[in-house]
Amino acid sequence: MILNNYRAISRVRDLARDELPLTTETICELHRVLVVDAIDDPADAGRIQREDETRVWVSWPDGSHDEQRLHTPPRASELPGRMEAMCAFANGESDDGFVHPVVRAIVLHFWLAYDHPFVDGNGRLARSLFYWSMLRSKYWLAEFLTVSSILRLAPAKYARSFLYTETDSNDLTHFVLYQLDVIERAIKELRTYLQAKREEVREVEEMLAGRAEVNHRQRSVLATALRDANADFLIAGHQRKQSVTYQTARTDLLGLAELGLLAMRRDGKSYRFLPVPDLVDRIRGLGKSED
Repeated sequence: MILNNYRAISRVRDLARDELPLTTETICELHRVLVVDAIDDPADAGRIQREDETRVWVSWPDGSHDEQRLHTPPRASELPGRMEAMCAFANGESDDGFVHPVVRAIVLHFWLAYDHPFVDGNGRLARSLFYWSMLRSKYWLAEFLTVSSILRLAPAKYARSFLYTETDSNDLTHFVLYQLDVIERAIKELRTYLQAKREEVREVEEMLAGRAEVNHRQRSVLATALRDANADFLIAGHQRKQSVTYQTARTDLLGLAELGLLAMRRDGKSYRFLPVPDLVDRIRGLGKSED
């Protein structure tokens, strides 16, 4: 499921970057990405429910062996039309006047979850559409907000925001206010994480300074690796950046690999060097190796 979510956000990022409109086909494609190996019947992936099958409904455990029915979605016969209307709203094509982009993303989240068009995975898909709408509106920071983790910490509040909306003549104010609070909390958590990461990187860089086994060029490579876990390095690229000979560049990167700070992978006829997952801990260990 984690891998599927990563693939979905990557696809969402591409769709937003290319400014492609949301369509029913796109929604079904995203659903297929989200439920790979995570749905009972693979045939249900990317398939909107039909009129001839039992409609899914939203439940909540009531403490017994039964479940409390919280929401019965619209009839399956209505889904195609509702999906088209939802896409028109998402793309700003409907005659709904000005809607703030963040509110539009939240409403899109609610709409998909309310309609519950698929057998499973509707919640994950609703959050993916929220991210798509935010990124499409140039709120690039949204990609790094951990909205899902906050929702999991208080699932009852999330459920109640739906219930309050339904029992108050479908007034979305309840859901919008709750989601705005979630977004604000996610931004605060991101800031806290970034501050801790900056302090960690500064600490490790200070630890590396002056160590004989790591020269200034290698420290430059490690500084990049500390800030970007997905960075990769080629000998030729390092050679150009540092204005050194090929042999010197090769010795630099191989030396970091021998210290266990970079992983070496063959890429055709060349070698690619990648940060190890526990780079910070290994650098700290390097700093203690001679104590």
